[in-house]
Amino acid sequence: MDQQTLIQNFLSNQNIQIPILNFLVNLILAAILGYILSLIYTKYGKSLSNRQTFARNFVLLAVTTTLIITVVKSSLALSLGLVGALSIVRFRAAIKEPEELAYLFLTIGIGLGLGADQLKITLVAFVLITVVILILNFKRESSENQNLNLVISTNKSEKIDLSKIIAVLKQSSSKVDLRRFDESTDGLKAVFNLEIENLGQLEKAKSSLRQLDKNISISFLDNKGIF
Repeated sequence: MDQQTLIQNFLSNQNIQIPILNFLVNLILAAILGYILSLIYTKYGKSLSNRQTFARNFVLLAVTTTLIITVVKSSLALSLGLVGALSIVRFRAAIKEPEELAYLFLTIGIGLGLGADQLKITLVAFVLITVVILILNFKRESSENQNLNLVISTNKSEKIDLSKIIAVLKQSSSKVDLRRFDESTDGLKAVFNLEIENLGQLEKAKSSLRQLDKNISISFLDNKGIF
């Protein structure tokens, strides 16, 4: 028997029958864990992009990874075929922040663990990682003040001096960062990042700005919600 025949026989004997019930359980668990992870990311994620839209991919990604790993682990030929397919098809995702990449890896890890029938390890790891995320988020929220984006604009021909605006904001904010400033003959537009401790400071900043110009346009924005 030549070498080619041996290889063909080896590959043909690698096919293993996948238990349907076990596969369905893993698939359902992957969907549940992916959904829980999407809720955690939506609530505790710090990304400025649309977290809800990004988190919708977690369930599909976890289930798809579970399916792929379950199928390819039963056959060496399928595993080699998957490697060849991945070398042709390029998967691209617009990852803007490292946090998004970390959650994607965690989602893929869920699918890999369940697809490999490592149920206990996957569940234990998921619970521990979730606890770590909650603890880190709790510490970060307890130690950080509220960060708000303030947009100020006016259309009056009499321009407001930028130094006066900054001086007013410093009276009611512990930190003032100028992120953008546009000025024209019609007026100005400035974007600040403020660090405030309570709602009273927010009201104080708004009232002080109104004293400079009663027609000034003020917008406060925060991705987590304003208090």
